[in-house]
Amino acid sequence: MHDRLKSEIEARRDDLVALTQDLVRIPTLNPPGENYREICDYLDRRLLRAGFQTELIRARNAPGDSDKYPRWNIVARRDGKRSGDCVHFNSHTDVVEVGHGWTTDPFGAEEKDGRIYGRGTCDMKGGLATSIIAAETFLDICPDFSGAIEISGTADEESGGFGGVAYLAQKGYFDPARVQHVIIPEPLNKDRVCLGHRGVWWAEIETKGEIAHGSMPFLGDCAVRHMGAVIEEMERSLFPALALKRTTMPVVPEGARQSTLNINSIHGGEPEQATDYTGLPSPCVPDRCRMVLDRRVLIEERIEDVEAEIRATLETVRAGRPGFDYDIRELHRVLPSMTKRDAPIVTSVAHAVERVLGRAPDYVVSPGTYDQKHIDRIGRLKNCIAYGPGILDLAHKPDEWVGVDDMVTAAQVMALSLAELLGPG
Repeated sequence: MHDRLKSEIEARRDDLVALTQDLVRIPTLNPPGENYREICDYLDRRLLRAGFQTELIRARNAPGDSDKYPRWNIVARRDGKRSGDCVHFNSHTDVVEVGHGWTTDPFGAEEKDGRIYGRGTCDMKGGLATSIIAAETFLDICPDFSGAIEISGTADEESGGFGGVAYLAQKGYFDPARVQHVIIPEPLNKDRVCLGHRGVWWAEIETKGEIAHGSMPFLGDCAVRHMGAVIEEMERSLFPALALKRTTMPVVPEGARQSTLNINSIHGGEPEQATDYTGLPSPCVPDRCRMVLDRRVLIEERIEDVEAEIRATLETVRAGRPGFDYDIRELHRVLPSMTKRDAPIVTSVAHAVERVLGRAPDYVVSPGTYDQKHIDRIGRLKNCIAYGPGILDLAHKPDEWVGVDDMVTAAQVMALSLAELLGPG
């Protein structure tokens, strides 16, 4: 049966390419959240033909949801002929902005030299197409399987997943009584099993000053200079301290095995004008400056301690800088998540990787978060991994691509995993 599954998936290579291209050519840009219904309708037609029962679900009142940009999701289910576990493949359908530097059409899905180019090919429409081909092939070869297979296409992973997997988890779609195994086909390489991800703490710091005429800055108090003092203290004490913190999590790449902090944005002074404004700025001392921080959290750390480190840095600046004042507010927090190495979905996919590639997989953890966080924390389902085709370093880059051979291999692994978990009946 394993040989039949592998050879049949190879025979469906052209279908896999065409499906990936169709998905990439639907520009589901987030923000703002374009064409979510269009891609769900496409998936609906495809999965209905394969015998799935489908449900289109709008995440009403979720962050980002509006009548102009509704947050649509699809969940498709195919039940077997007898009871058993449910294996769920979850892929997000949204893609990030195109950005500059492309040499191919970002939504052309051009196939060249064994690669498909376009925004979302790697992250993660190639993975979505791969899971569909794997499931369809398994159903054709093993029609008497036990349990159930689900495939979902969900919104907004790139902006936190609150209009997608988080919403579905709140509605019970990832209840362990309903779903027992989850594979998220994020691009972590075909020979890796991704057990989870680091956590994250986002916050905004605002330094305060006093507005005055720019020709007499001594009559005001420059909030931007105060923020400069914050950055100086971070460089002096905080960044070196973070570099010393190491994790036992197998995070890739190696540099992400320490605690990291990214200054995501800084803005001080008067608001930026529209691009068609041709005048000069007004001469004012800025009385406000805002900084957004992106702090990645290791499983050994508590987010409360992460916040305390930032506050201690600010208090150090306050102690040595007259007139310094600030506010800080949390924007977002995600706890680290890591599935156990001996979990059923881990061992099943690992066995399949070994059968297809002839070697055991590497076990890794993602440097950034993905929707496992919601399946874990809201759904209370611990048996979840990321496994899919593509190279993580290509995500969000210009000329993003996914390899056709890698998709075929990953589909074979997914189909063999289904065979182990659900059996031929």
